[in-house]
Amino acid sequence: MHAAHLALNARMVDFGGWDMPVNYGSQIDEHRAVRTDAGMFDVSHMRVVDFEGEAVREFFRHAIANNIDKLTTPGKALYSCLLNGDGGVIDDLIVYYFSETSFRVVVNAGTAEKDIAWFGQLNAQGEFNLSITPRRDLAIVAVQGPNAREKTWQVLPETRAQTQDIKPFNAVVFPSTAFGEVMLARTGYTGEDGFEIVVPATHVEALWNALAAAGVKPAGLGARDTLRLEAGMNLYGQDMDEAVSPLDAGLAWTVDLKSERAFVGRSALEANGSKANFVGLVLIKENGRAGGVLRAHQKVVTQHGEGEITSGTFSPSMQESIAFARVPSAVAAGDTVQVVIRDKQVPARVVKLPFVRNGRVLVELS
Repeated sequence: MHAAHLALNARMVDFGGWDMPVNYGSQIDEHRAVRTDAGMFDVSHMRVVDFEGEAVREFFRHAIANNIDKLTTPGKALYSCLLNGDGGVIDDLIVYYFSETSFRVVVNAGTAEKDIAWFGQLNAQGEFNLSITPRRDLAIVAVQGPNAREKTWQVLPETRAQTQDIKPFNAVVFPSTAFGEVMLARTGYTGEDGFEIVVPATHVEALWNALAAAGVKPAGLGARDTLRLEAGMNLYGQDMDEAVSPLDAGLAWTVDLKSERAFVGRSALEANGSKANFVGLVLIKENGRAGGVLRAHQKVVTQHGEGEITSGTFSPSMQESIAFARVPSAVAAGDTVQVVIRDKQVPARVVKLPFVRNGRVLVELS
């Protein structure tokens, strides 16, 4: 795909050790294409890992924080955190269930080698005897937006019947004459409808070109970041990492403490509990003007103590400066806090996440 990106005049940067497109011209246009029509992202830097063996379900009961027993229908997917023994987040990932002896995981690019090594360690320690296979031979294209599924079906018409009624967080695998074996998953990282399409790497450029011909707009990392932030979706390495509990990163919903599973990190989570609140911020305009842009690592001053912005940007959909922040537990939606921007305190309103989903602004702007 690298040559294809350069042919589209993409501006390239290093991302997780990969040379990746930030944009192909206007980042705003790419963002809006996903919110109003259909855009696509080359996310082949993310790593597909296949797990096979008789004890694969038992392995994931132990390895991840969410409850793998929620997956009983082939193709069903689960979002979860992978924790260390102290309850910190090694990575966030998606697990797909194919059968009682076959699961698939998609992990982040920057953590892939670490994740695979950790899985291998847990496999050996627990004597699960699994086959763990990183699939560097596979590539991923994410097609996102209100018209994403319809335009994908133009390129893969044989999948329409199988995926017409597919629910979010489900996938199907099928043979394609044009693109080899394809996995079509109704998942994504933008807050919009669409598919993540896994294909053999040898076929990904042909798929990309076919989608472009169907009217799907190429989009880069810049739009991906503004879209995911509007949608309230965490970015590993910014909003959480190995030093941060999922309970302090707005990810408590991905942690199952109701079942009896002794998963890695559980005892630490139960001992430490939640120590912070993870919230959204909208910068308050004064006299119709904003006093800056919210960015990661800016200090947040509240009546209950200090916090910090983990991710921040200017929202194209809202035309407002927005952010995620980790703040003292007593801070709640509706509060006004102060953000330190260039040594000046600027007011911001605390809001409930997400900001935008399915093309609709969910935060009431005053």
